[in-house]
Amino acid sequence: MAIDMRLKTVCSLVLLAFAATAKDKPAATHWVATWATSPSAAGSDAEMRRRKMEFDNQTVRLITHISLGGERFRVRLANFYGAKALAIGEVHLALRGAGAKIQPGSDRPLTFSGNKAFTIPAGGLVLSDPVDLKAPAESDLAISLFLPPGAVIASTVHYSAQQTSYVVAGDICGAEDMPDSATISSWPYLVGVDVMAPAAFGAIVTLGDSITDGSRSTSDKNLRWPDILAGRLLAQKGNTLAVVNAGIGGNRVMSDTNNVAYGQNALARFDRDVLSEPGLKFVFLFEGVNDIGGGASTEEIIFGMKQLIAQAHERGFKIVGATIMPLRTSPAALARREAVNQWVRTGNAFDGYVDFDKTISDPAQPGHFQKEYDSGDNLHPNDAGHKAMGDAVNLALFK
Repeated sequence: MAIDMRLKTVCSLVLLAFAATAKDKPAATHWVATWATSPSAAGSDAEMRRRKMEFDNQTVRLITHISLGGERFRVRLANFYGAKALAIGEVHLALRGAGAKIQPGSDRPLTFSGNKAFTIPAGGLVLSDPVDLKAPAESDLAISLFLPPGAVIASTVHYSAQQTSYVVAGDICGAEDMPDSATISSWPYLVGVDVMAPAAFGAIVTLGDSITDGSRSTSDKNLRWPDILAGRLLAQKGNTLAVVNAGIGGNRVMSDTNNVAYGQNALARFDRDVLSEPGLKFVFLFEGVNDIGGGASTEEIIFGMKQLIAQAHERGFKIVGATIMPLRTSPAALARREAVNQWVRTGNAFDGYVDFDKTISDPAQPGHFQKEYDSGDNLHPNDAGHKAMGDAVNLALFK
């Protein structure tokens, strides 16, 4: 009996020790993309200079609008399309104030594998070391890069940011203000901001073209339809999802164009721009209008979409689709659009779909925008159209 009692006592102590260990063990966390953008290659030197994308001994302060908030962040920089290594002298992260200013006390110098200055090899991607910074959901962050002396034309850039960023002479990455700065409306080299979040948290990546990218929405207001979707999700109690925008103006599912700003086709960039995003949980595919306008057949577009679906499913991710909205083109092209939309609605290939065509189209004039949603070209929605699109997404798709 005494032996049994001693055995029970030992077992109880072991169980208590396990319980204490489990209690003290921190909850599992991982990196989740809270903001990202999809880059393209550089155009001609003349075009890049026109866009103010040549830098020489300058600080570039890039403004981003994050989805999920948190207390620990990292930054991703890339030289994907560079023909030679890119020198970076210094990088800082801060909460954005007004204009080019940062909020006092929020500046955080970043290191990359412990280095303040470093190079990104041709075709390379680098991750900053984690840094502590309290940033609420839907806040603006400022990422300041110092590009040392020696003229360099941005090799890797997201052209149409719908966001003003700032450039000034010299190395003033940590300065609270950037007086006499020039403005740019592109994001060079910066491809992502990640937040440390609980294991249950994740990201929705919206893969699209200029409509997803926010063309013709009001700049600096974060009124793209993915922004509207992010706001709706964040308003839900217990939300665990970020929304990341992988739209590129002019992008196609199946082919490239001779305009490098339009990026590589969706199949070519899918792994890099979508499947590799930290914390990915859901893919939202909204492409095809530029394929229609470029003469692609119904079969080609559906083939490309099926391939993207198969690749998402292969990696264990759900993928939501969307119907193609109106465009001004030939009757034959409009018929192809209708055929693709019918497949999206009835093909049961996606894990769900959103009927953006129905949301935006005028019932009295098939193939035309409702006037209140048209930016003026019967192709891109205005701010009201973006809101209608974001509001049309059934949040239950992301359960």
